[in-house]
Amino acid sequence: MKLVPIITEKSLKDAKNGRYTFIVTTGARKPEIKKEIEKIFGVHVVSIQTSKVGGSVKRNFKGYRQSTLAQKKARVTLKEKESIDLFEEKKSAK
Repeated sequence: MKLVPIITEKSLKDAKNGRYTFIVTTGARKPEIKKEIEKIFGVHVVSIQTSKVGGSVKRNFKGYRQSTLAQKKARVTLKEKESIDLFEEKKSAK
């Protein structure tokens, strides 16, 4: 299963509250996502919200139509006091 973290300002803000966002395989179901995240990161998943992000059709510089693939996002809530290190902001040294 594909499991790619989404690192944006919004996802980093949600990560401080214990919610983490990932792009998953379009056919993945919630129990599969939960099992995979618990196995990879060693955390306890409390809830999962999924949403489909549809593909779009765009024109390239020559005028040809190109389509982008649809994706599926999963927002995962963990138990309190648990975190995933990928989403931690690094302090810059001055």
